[in-house]
Amino acid sequence: MTALLAAAIASEAASLPLVPPLLLAPGIDVVGSSAFGFLPGVTLVALGSALVEFLQPVNLLDVFLNGLAKSALYIMIAVGLTLIFGLMGVLNFAHGSFTMIGAYLGGLILVLTVSGATGGLARIGLFLVGVLVVFGVLAGLGGVLEVGLIRPLYDRSPVYQILLTFGLTLVLDELVRIVVSLYGLQPISDWQNVFGTRPAFIASSLGLGPVDVPGLALFQIAFGVVTVGAVWAFLTRTRYGLIVRAGSEDPEMTEALGIDVRRVFTVVFALGAGIAGVAGVLLMWDPVWGASVPLAAETLLPAFVVVIVGGLGTFRGTVVAGVLVGMVDAAMTWWFQNAISFTGLPQITIFLILVIVLIARPQGLFGVEGVGGH
Repeated sequence: MTALLAAAIASEAASLPLVPPLLLAPGIDVVGSSAFGFLPGVTLVALGSALVEFLQPVNLLDVFLNGLAKSALYIMIAVGLTLIFGLMGVLNFAHGSFTMIGAYLGGLILVLTVSGATGGLARIGLFLVGVLVVFGVLAGLGGVLEVGLIRPLYDRSPVYQILLTFGLTLVLDELVRIVVSLYGLQPISDWQNVFGTRPAFIASSLGLGPVDVPGLALFQIAFGVVTVGAVWAFLTRTRYGLIVRAGSEDPEMTEALGIDVRRVFTVVFALGAGIAGVAGVLLMWDPVWGASVPLAAETLLPAFVVVIVGGLGTFRGTVVAGVLVGMVDAAMTWWFQNAISFTGLPQITIFLILVIVLIARPQGLFGVEGVGGH
């Protein structure tokens, strides 16, 4: 199953733009010829200078905080996919579309309710209202899709699920593209009006010791921690969470105990779709992501990578992998922004981690063979 999923991700990644060439970043003094053939103009002197700068406490703290923010986003994007695959064994390629719809729906709520006179706390309150509305709408949509489209395919090969959910994401993306275009917005560009709904303390930077940290990054970290805590409490401290974990490990025995596993499937798929929508609400305020139709593909690939690296269907593995990918991404982003200008770095870094894990531990960091399916 891991090999099948990796092949599907490779196919999806093949449609991404080609990686741009490496260029020297301004401010790096290069002396002599290149020490590395694959890094034009980069010498040991330049790398040594960059290393000294990187190890400065201020830069390390900045990278650490950025890594936490990236980790929170990756976990938010991937956790719903983990729940769905862990119990149902469904390769949900429509997961990114749920995130994209959540971004647009949450942005619509804020654009319609926030005005120039709306205070910061009121905007946070409206954001939380948007989170609840988006979660309810996407959970309902996920439940309907599971009952009407996915349930008839449980007894068939996973290829059928891949084809169905991949076709579903094409349909959902095109529907959103049509609706967005009808209202005069550019579907491939970020919805700029949404950025104006951010509270002032989130739109600006906050001083944290010697480092100026974007308020949005701190908000993303806090929101990610709350989300992880809520999902963990649901899985480990509630009766239904116990049923979900039991169904993930042994669905036949769970059904033999009188539990309607098919109903659990519907609830879990709805929960995963709702969390994906909530992740979209969080991403709509981030200029790096934003609310746009391409957001579906941009979030789908990192979600699958985090799930595979952590181990298919393991919540703990998803959290650890999200932190690992986020921290490595932040560290390497600093290097390639301060030593070498390379705009395609995040994708390459994420996939490099995936390749290393698949070679060293094919089942993932916390994966258990046989878990994930029905």
